[in-house]
Amino acid sequence: MTTEDSGAPPTTQAPGSDPIVSAGLEIAMKWGQALGADKLDIALKALEPELRRAHLERMKRLEMQRQAAEQELQERRDQRAHKRHLTGVVVGATLAVAMLGAGVFVAADAWWLAALLCGPSLLALAKVFVLNRSDADDMKAVGASARTATNAAAQAQPPSPPPAV
Repeated sequence: MTTEDSGAPPTTQAPGSDPIVSAGLEIAMKWGQALGADKLDIALKALEPELRRAHLERMKRLEMQRQAAEQELQERRDQRAHKRHLTGVVVGATLAVAMLGAGVFVAADAWWLAALLCGPSLLALAKVFVLNRSDADDMKAVGASARTATNAAAQAQPPSPPPAV
């Protein structure tokens, strides 16, 4: 039984070379001695199209694996983005309902606080959590409404009760 029959690469290799390449070179040299240079050249030319097809198949398979990995990664990113968006919608809706409820609850005693809770600040917070976006104009509107409400509340303060003697 020879080394070609056993399927194992030969044990004598040049130091630092690839064992598969050196085994292939050794086999090619044996074929060249057995067949002659002309017949070996014809055999290698006949083998070349098959090697090209195998190489192209291997490259296509690797490309398909890469595309599948990229697609899986993109799907995971899309799922995370969707979960993040749904979380923002839920938090925004909860805040909006809580602010509306608090505004209605305090409206009888402190109308100015109800105006702060149910005014532009409600819309700005909902926009931040639901749309994941905040504009400078939103903050200006919140600040303006807060100033207006607190100024109106300061002017409409009921007189303090007379001191008890």
